[in-house]
Amino acid sequence: MKEKNPWHKCGIVAVAVIGVIAVVVLVAILVVQNMPLSQKYKYGIVLDAGSSHTTVFIYEWPAEKDNNTGRAQQKHACNVKGKGISSYAETPWKAGQSLRECMQEAEITIPHERHAETPLYLGATAGMRLLNMKNSTASDEVFRAVSDALQTFPFSYQGARILSGQEEGAFGWVTVNYLDDRLKQGLKTTGALDLGGASTQISFVSKTWDGTESPANSVTFRLYGNDYNLYTHSFLCYGKDQALRMAMAQQTRSGPSSINDPCFHPGFVETKNYSDLYDSPCVSDRKPQAAPASFQHTGLGNFQQCQDVVRTLFNFSQCKYSRCSFNGVFQPPLEGLFGAFSAYYYAMDFFKLTNMSIPLDEVKERIANFCATPWEKVKEENPKVKLKFLVAYCFAGTYLITLLTEGYNFTSEMYSNIKFIDKIKGSDAGWTLGYMLNLTNMIPAEAPDAPPLPYGSYVAVVTIMAALLLFLLLLAVCAFRPGCTKQPQIV
Repeated sequence: MKEKNPWHKCGIVAVAVIGVIAVVVLVAILVVQNMPLSQKYKYGIVLDAGSSHTTVFIYEWPAEKDNNTGRAQQKHACNVKGKGISSYAETPWKAGQSLRECMQEAEITIPHERHAETPLYLGATAGMRLLNMKNSTASDEVFRAVSDALQTFPFSYQGARILSGQEEGAFGWVTVNYLDDRLKQGLKTTGALDLGGASTQISFVSKTWDGTESPANSVTFRLYGNDYNLYTHSFLCYGKDQALRMAMAQQTRSGPSSINDPCFHPGFVETKNYSDLYDSPCVSDRKPQAAPASFQHTGLGNFQQCQDVVRTLFNFSQCKYSRCSFNGVFQPPLEGLFGAFSAYYYAMDFFKLTNMSIPLDEVKERIANFCATPWEKVKEENPKVKLKFLVAYCFAGTYLITLLTEGYNFTSEMYSNIKFIDKIKGSDAGWTLGYMLNLTNMIPAEAPDAPPLPYGSYVAVVTIMAALLLFLLLLAVCAFRPGCTKQPQIV
């Protein structure tokens, strides 16, 4: 009998141990080497200077230029106290002063080392469009005041300007579809419905329209390798506040000393000045010549009659195109889902009607019941709502339903395609994010190159291969070990 060599057994154990250590080290190096680094962020600030108020939005996104998985998202929003900057035409310096508190919040929210490289934009919408029409000098002075104020902060100020209605609609569409990851994944897009205080926008992609009919309503994008021909139109003066002015102007066109308004609750009575009502380019040319200084405004609370008043704001009699929405404006057939935001959401949220499953007839019935409720009872039931908003909800609800169903031609069946949205994945729906994405070139025209495997799949493949390598190593050691593969012999 041969004596076994003890060093042979030790050698086998040593090789096995070294093999295991080598495989473990290999896996660790591969995993750590390709592990995502702790994320650093860049920031951008956009001021939405609307007709009724201003909001400061702060966005953040991954700092690495080659990061294909991260996306811009809203980090913070601050509502500026007071009215929109267009309301400071008589005292422009107050427009700039009003922004300081929210801009100081931005200084705290954004890391100090990122201040100098953070772009700062101010975009003004329909309120400033109307002021510019009424008094361009006052508009320039307001912009000068806000620019002077914003340049005192340590950010990279990129200017203040008035957005066109088409830009407002198009960037709102970009925001909704970007946040919903529809652009990057090449999915069917969602239309955008925006309702502000002074204007309203509708934007969507239609497969049946190539832009040749009414090319002024066409905006083309190439995003992530896909081409989009977007239909968009903005109706100035058809935001909820200016629409209310026009509705009241219709009822006071003869200069009466009192009106019974079906769009306000029964029991509501208020004295209003003609000069205040007609102090807007949307109605200034309609002011009756022989009107008294004021009139008594009394509510009736009748939804059907209120709809009749709202219908007078739309002109359906003229259309030089194959089809129109209203006021002779071309509109292709509606397609797909729509996201309705801003005042659409706020009004329908008040009525608790944001659920897409609620049929249109029930929506109208609830709004009608609210309008018919006595004013005193409405105030009792809604003690936390400011009276200036509460008093206008009957008109707002009636107006937006009429605008959607008769202005834009959403049928009872198609109404269920409208989703009333406030935020998408934590970011407000609206034009501001789309505006910043465009100015910072953050959405590529072509789809970015992606690694063959996601990080998680990569780690799994490396681990499986390492385990297989270890198994083969142990198998090899066993094969060369004396007596491992031989059958035991009986002596």
